[in-house]
Amino acid sequence: MATPGDVAPLAHGGDLSAARALFPGAPEPFLDLSAGINPNPYPVAQFSSDWFTHLPEPGEVPRLAAIAAEAYGAPSAEHVVVSPGSQIAVAQASALVAPGSAAVLGPTYAEHARTARLAGHEVIEAASLEQMADSSHAIAVNPNNPDGRILAKDALLALADRLRQHGGLLIVDEAFMDASSRDESLAAEVGCGNIVALRSFGKFFGLPGLRLSFAITSPKIAAELSAALGPWPVSGAALAIGAQALADKAWIEKTRSALLASARRLDAVLSGAGLQVVGGTSLFRLIETGRAEALFRHLGEAGIFVRRFTEQPAWLRFGLPGSEQGWRRLEAALRASVSDQS
Repeated sequence: MATPGDVAPLAHGGDLSAARALFPGAPEPFLDLSAGINPNPYPVAQFSSDWFTHLPEPGEVPRLAAIAAEAYGAPSAEHVVVSPGSQIAVAQASALVAPGSAAVLGPTYAEHARTARLAGHEVIEAASLEQMADSSHAIAVNPNNPDGRILAKDALLALADRLRQHGGLLIVDEAFMDASSRDESLAAEVGCGNIVALRSFGKFFGLPGLRLSFAITSPKIAAELSAALGPWPVSGAALAIGAQALADKAWIEKTRSALLASARRLDAVLSGAGLQVVGGTSLFRLIETGRAEALFRHLGEAGIFVRRFTEQPAWLRFGLPGSEQGWRRLEAALRASVSDQS
């Protein structure tokens, strides 16, 4: 049974209310580097009032599913579920499995463990894929948040095979796959029947407020998840913008290259300040330092909000600045932090 602590949402990036409460004297606007989201979003040129004044037409959800299937390499639209955020999809998928043991490959995004507990599962944090094979279902994040660890496709498929022997389900959160090693995606492998691969639209396209994601799985599981979500799983705006953006191959390729260049620039900025980069993806970098708390506060007082981790107090995660002014603010604040140490 879930406890009150299990029900409460956990701390996450992007909470500027928390930043302002922690650093009330910081200069505005805050430079929010606490979330791994593309700071240069997909350009939405026009808004239609029909998105908000009418319910979506019945054909719009399957149309978006078909576009997503092509974009992500899924076998067909029947394998794709349109969902209002990956967290909802994890909750729905976990609810398909009878209460038992849920193994979460850690350390990782903590909300997945909380969601599994809410579905009635006993959660085990596993240190390796091998430790997950006997669970009723296993949850892995690939690339991982916050360290960017990449899990090989073959290793994940081997785990899925072992889980299938006793009716187990494998859920792989591929929220950061668009900007990373796409070759390791399981989107094309879901026909084996016990895999759910999750893709987040908002992170790569820089539109998290749209609340759009996709679960890619077998047609049987997809039908169950779609039925649970109902006929209007996402807004008309999400359907229209998602369809346009996922079909825009030129923007997608250009953005992948730009994000990789920005991530390398962030590596140089952090290393230049004497900070050790220990992981990340093209949307964020993770550092490890014995002065993480002091650096977090120094940056916060300068109006720069980064992600810290209670369970890993030596870690800080930095998202990408979206403008030259943002880069200059970060570089100046880091230089000042180095001067404070000398």
